[in-house]
Parts: sequence; C-alpha cells; structure tokens
Amino acid sequence: MGRPSAPRPPATPDLKTGHDLMSVLPMTAQVKDGHLWIGGVDMVDLAAEAGTAVYVMDEATIRHQLSEYVKWTTYHWKDVDVVYAGKAFMSLAMLKIVADEGCCLDVSSGGELAFARRAGFPMDRIYVHGNNKTPVELTECLDAKVGRIVVDSFEEMDRLSALASERGINQKVLLRVTPGVEADTHDFIMTGAEDSKFGFGRNQGLAMAAVKRAIELPGLDFDGLHMHIGSQIFALNSFSKAIEVIVEFIAEIKAETGVGVGMLDTGGGLGIAYGIPDEPSTIKDYGKVVVDGIKAECEKHGLTVPRMAVEPGRSIVANAGVTLYTVGSIKEIPNIRTYVAVDGGMSDNIRTSLYDAHYEAMIANKADRPREMVATVAGKHCESGDIVVNDAPLQCPDVGDILCVCATGAYCQSMSSNYNKQVRPGVVFVVDGGWRWAVRRETYDDLMKCELG
Repeated sequence: MGRPSAPRPPATPDLKTGHDLMSVLPMTAQVKDGHLWIGGVDMVDLAAEAGTAVYVMDEATIRHQLSEYVKWTTYHWKDVDVVYAGKAFMSLAMLKIVADEGCCLDVSSGGELAFARRAGFPMDRIYVHGNNKTPVELTECLDAKVGRIVVDSFEEMDRLSALASERGINQKVLLRVTPGVEADTHDFIMTGAEDSKFGFGRNQGLAMAAVKRAIELPGLDFDGLHMHIGSQIFALNSFSKAIEVIVEFIAEIKAETGVGVGMLDTGGGLGIAYGIPDEPSTIKDYGKVVVDGIKAECEKHGLTVPRMAVEPGRSIVANAGVTLYTVGSIKEIPNIRTYVAVDGGMSDNIRTSLYDAHYEAMIANKADRPREMVATVAGKHCESGDIVVNDAPLQCPDVGDILCVCATGAYCQSMSSNYNKQVRPGVVFVVDGGWRWAVRRETYDDLMKCELG
C-alpha cells in the first residue's frame, strides 16, 4: 500500500489575499474592486444572480489545459491520444469542448457513454473503462461502435468475445495491466499496485495469460495495453518506473507470442495545486517523461514505438473550477476553532470527508483583504464530519458573505449526492465576460421524479 498522507502543519493566519491564490484558481482569475473575478465575471454578482451553492467552471482554463496536453505529448511523438477522463467532471457542455479540442474521451459506465452519445461525441474516440462492465453496458458499447474497450478481467474478456462474435465484428481492446508500482499518493486513489481491484497483475503469469487469450478469442482485436498507477501524483519518477516495467512486459509479449503491441495507454494521474504550497509538475515535463520514457525503453528492448495515450482528468478541470457558497452562520468555540457554515457541504464536495482533502478558501467580496484568521468551513448536513475546508486561513467573515472554495472542478460535481435530500448545485460556465448555465440547479421535484409513491 502507499504511504499515508503526511500530516499538515497547524494553519496560521497567512495574511495572503486573493492576489496570492492565483496558483490554485482558474487562469483568468483576478482581484478587482475588492472582488474575485473569473472569466471576466464578478463572482459576487454571479452569486447574486445564479444563487448559491453553485459550481463555476472557467472555459478558457479548460481549453488551455487540453491544448497543453496535446502540444506537449505530440511534441515528442506524433501518435499520441489525449483522452479526457470524464469521471473527473462530465456535462454535455464539457464534452463538446473536449471534442472541439480534438481529444478523446474515457467513459466508465453506461451512463457516461449515454452522455457522450447525447453530446454527439465521435464514438471512434471513446475509450471504455471499468472493472465490472455489465453485459448491458458491453452491448451498448458494441452497438455504439466505440473505439476501444479496456478489458479488466477474464470473465469480461469471454463475455465481450461472445457479444462481438454474435455481431460479426472485431472490437479493439486494450488489456489493463497492474505494473506493481506504488505511486506516491493517497492509498484510496492508488491503483497500480499488485493488490488492486483493477486489471491483470504480472504475478503468477496472469497478465501474460490474459494477453494470450485476447489474441486467440474471436471477436477481439488485441490492440495493446493500459496501465494506471493512481491519481494526484507529483513525483514523475513514479511514471518512469511504471513505464520501465510495462515496456519490459511488452518485450516479453513479443518474445512469447510474436505479436507486437500497437498501443500503450499510460493512464493519467498528474497532480494539481490544491494548496498554495503545492508544486505539481508541469504538463510540459509530464509529456517529456512519459513519451520520451516510452521511446527510450522501446529502443532499449528493440521494439517498435507504439501509439500512445494519456488520460488526464483532474489536471484538466480541477483548477478550472470553484464553488461559491453563502455564509449562513459563524460559530466561535473559544480556544478551539471557529466554524463558518455555508449553504452546501459534503453533498457537493465529499472529498474532504472521504480523502481528508485540503482546499484553499477566500471571501469573494473581500478578496483584497488579508486572510487574517483560521476557520473551518462547515456544511449544512447532519453529520459532524461535514467539513468542506478544515482549519484554513480566511478573511474575517460576516453572515451573507460569498465564500469561494478553490480547485473544485474535479470530483466534486461528479461525486455529488442528495444526502439530506439536498438539491445538487448547478454548473455555470464563464468565458469572455459572460456566463451561462451548463447544468441547472436541481429542484425538489427532481428529488422525487423517480418516486412511485
């Protein structure tokens, strides 16, 4: 298992203002007239018009991140697919942007595939993931003519072979292999170690047996391998080690079967800045390490360099998004802490409760003031663990202030729930001084639309 997260030092007032939070905010963020602005839109005015809680996504940042991945991977090798991992954040508007930027899409369920079809996303640019795809989901994938399916188990392989053969087609597949590399990240989001629910391990020859079966089974076109070692990874050497292991396995496949591997998908996992001290690697450096690493290892083993794929999700959208709340109450417990309660919580951001995730927060209508106190931003749910930001610097709040939590573009809206029958916030996209609803706020009627009485 991976190393536990290092404990954070006690927070102290840092006297930083919104001007100092640019590393965790969208690229268009600025402080103007004392307010936080994103995409040319005043967040305080937006909160008044759209209501809170609300997710805000900066379209310019999203497009920039996608284009940077395309630029710095194809710079080193022309045959690279940038595959946006839709689980990080998915909406019809988001998928249209991904398609516009010439990228591919990773889906992990029938529902995500349905979104892609509704958005008109090119099906040949779809990669399908999941460790337990149901027969219905596999049928939907074949009928939609998706580009590649990442096979995760022997049962799934046999099932897919039968379904494809019934249709008289050959479906391109990648086999997910766990390289046995422990990434430097949280245990719950580490996926490349041998003890993982994902993929085929190399111990006891399971991965090689899977390759041989995929080559032999009718209806399957063995296209290559997939790996993924985890998420929120800062240390690029984790990727280097995994690439070394997986290319060695490709050489073994060639030696034992005579079959070359046409594609290597290295997954995603590049970390982002959630806090001011965070210093993640750049997309430029990531592209060089991954692509040049594969080329160098292939040369060492005398292999043809395969087509490559990378699967960024979090690093595309996390810093592109913020969540706006309204402060509803302030509760000071002398000599312990101050709780600032907002009109949202674990139903719109479960990551703090689930992963002990750290976020930066600021008062959007006091963005030019120093964060001169330490506060815990609490949600409105009936859970003592309903915390959004734990003991972090904040401007002195007042009831009615607009509180902004930074870097919430990934895994907040997509993991949201209706706990306490709370309606999910809507999603607003901002660009060039204007804003639009991409996903409307839910209503009480939405909460009851599946009820049969």
